[in-house]
Amino acid sequence: MRRRWRSWSRARRVLTAVTLAVVLLVVAPLASYAVSLRLQYAGEPSARTRNQDALWLGHAWVDGRKTTTDVAALAQQLKGTGIRDLYVHTGPLEHDGSLPLAKVSPKAKWFVDAIHAAAPDFRVQAWLGDVVQPGKNPGMNLDDPGVRQRVVASAKAVLEQGFQGIHYDFEPVRSGSQGYLDVLDETRALGTTLSVAAAQIDPLWYLHLVPIEKWWSQDYFAQVARRVNQIAVMSYDTAMPLESLYGGYVAKQTKLALEVTPPTTDLLMGLPAYWENNPAHWGNAETVSAAVRGARLGLGTSTRQNFGLALYVDFAATPANWAAYRDGWCVSP
Repeated sequence: MRRRWRSWSRARRVLTAVTLAVVLLVVAPLASYAVSLRLQYAGEPSARTRNQDALWLGHAWVDGRKTTTDVAALAQQLKGTGIRDLYVHTGPLEHDGSLPLAKVSPKAKWFVDAIHAAAPDFRVQAWLGDVVQPGKNPGMNLDDPGVRQRVVASAKAVLEQGFQGIHYDFEPVRSGSQGYLDVLDETRALGTTLSVAAAQIDPLWYLHLVPIEKWWSQDYFAQVARRVNQIAVMSYDTAMPLESLYGGYVAKQTKLALEVTPPTTDLLMGLPAYWENNPAHWGNAETVSAAVRGARLGLGTSTRQNFGLALYVDFAATPANWAAYRDGWCVSP
């Protein structure tokens, strides 16, 4: 073999060495990772809803497009589910942190009053957010104290409309961002329920170092979770090409999050109740049923009660999405 190797041209030796390196450093680890995800998806889950679930609601509920008839229909649709929290899109915030509330969400108070009249047990949180620097430019600079001060002022303004909490969705937040932690600390001073939509946890312990701001380290996730009342993992847009791999990925994310989320913080896993088909989100793979099953497998036999699932998003969810959520999570076998 050594004699044959020496007889090859230098170009052929280099190409062979590069090919072997790719196989050993890229292909083999990815294949191993895929097998591990498929194994995460094996088994028969037993966990069911703890009645701590949530639903992201679009902007139509606060800008005048919805009526009391729509509110009554929403309340009826949510009966028999485990949904307790509603994250209502009340922003978006301006890049400087301000919110022209009367212009952007003129019916915010109307919706809060209407849903409480129809279904008083729901907790209604104002969903606020923006794209953030350095991942998005132009975008919000959370390292700027003035910007954070206006964000907190915006949160205070929506609370005066009757909302019972603030739900932040800033994207993409870089793992380790101090500005993000600071705005959470500063918002807590309002004394209200604080929840966040969180990035996925690095499943391989080094992906968060790649400058694409897709994953947080598990340690950074824990730092965020300690500062909030609820943390909802955006466990979709994973680039998983098969339903079994996606379900295994959600199971893994659930386990990683459970390891570091304080017992006093509610943990929710996001469900992709919408259709997209692109390299980041394979529509036939990222299904509600796979996410529900993956989360149940990840939860295992844990007796943790403050755990739930969060559906994204109401205006895109189909009857099939709702059935997958109800049958897989809410209905006892």
